[in-house]
Amino acid sequence: MENKIRWGVIGSGGIARRRTIPEGIMNADHAKLVSVFDINTRANEEVAEKFNAKPAGSIKELLESGIDAVYIASPVSLHFDHVIACAAGVKHVLCEKPLGMTVTETEKMISVCKKRGVLLGTSFMMRFHSGHKEALKMIRDGKIGKPVYARAQLSCWYPPIEGAWRQDPSTGGGGSLMDMGSHCIDLLEMFFGNIKSVSCYINNSIHSYRSEDSAVVSMFFENGAIATVDTFFCIPDNSSKNSLELYGSKGSIIANGTIGQGDSGQMIAYLEGGASGYDAAQVRNETGGITIKPVPVNTYRAEIEEFSRAILENKEPENNVALGLRSQKILAACYESAGKGKVIELK
Repeated sequence: MENKIRWGVIGSGGIARRRTIPEGIMNADHAKLVSVFDINTRANEEVAEKFNAKPAGSIKELLESGIDAVYIASPVSLHFDHVIACAAGVKHVLCEKPLGMTVTETEKMISVCKKRGVLLGTSFMMRFHSGHKEALKMIRDGKIGKPVYARAQLSCWYPPIEGAWRQDPSTGGGGSLMDMGSHCIDLLEMFFGNIKSVSCYINNSIHSYRSEDSAVVSMFFENGAIATVDTFFCIPDNSSKNSLELYGSKGSIIANGTIGQGDSGQMIAYLEGGASGYDAAQVRNETGGITIKPVPVNTYRAEIEEFSRAILENKEPENNVALGLRSQKILAACYESAGKGKVIELK
């Protein structure tokens, strides 16, 4: 095999066209875009022309175009069929989250890919944000002490759009929780470890489409930490700062704007030098803190590079199927909690 993985894309419109192709595949080391497919023929031809790729007229044609791997960014309801087709064609797969519509679908996808000897990855690109990686290192080094509480927020304004698959649970699997909350939950598990139980509320606060436009999840971790995720399709973009807050017994890490599709954001650590006594006045110092500002990394490029290297070196990718299956189980528990109005234990 050459030193470059030859990539195909299923679902070339949307996030693939906006971010993953131009920022990821086109710029990544060890990656080359070969062919693209989308049911929107015109959009697919535009993407192919812009990025010098072959416009495939079908998934079969895409899989026979000399590619090694496929990035799947189609509606969630199609992920299962598309992953199974790629596995049958012995092509490695990096699939957008969630991997499937259900835990059962995801388990089947994993089983088929394993039998065919192909790698299956989950596209949690926010794990590659340089600020998130630095925060993780600080937590593992004990800088904030014992994890106590975390909050992750990702919201936007997403009004009713005809044909929008994220606004119908039959095509998107869910709304703001499934689409954006999954990223937040995954990040918090990266920072604090496994979630033990969840309690969730979902609602249609503003928009009347079938998927929820509002979701809040409370989580209890195996290490005793507590966390919340709030994610909405009905808050104006600039009004939501996509906050990330990580608290421990020795300090905190507070960020705005690191959660999202970009590589920027502000992150500050407030760390205590040692144990201190009780301060009845509870004085807060509004200044100070340590600015966490590592060299920015384009998360889409980093994700494609890492997965391409995993294929070349025949190793498990960082964004592996275990993360995808874990996410699917937590999301299922969240929707079950919202439906039954009770805390759900993760099995």
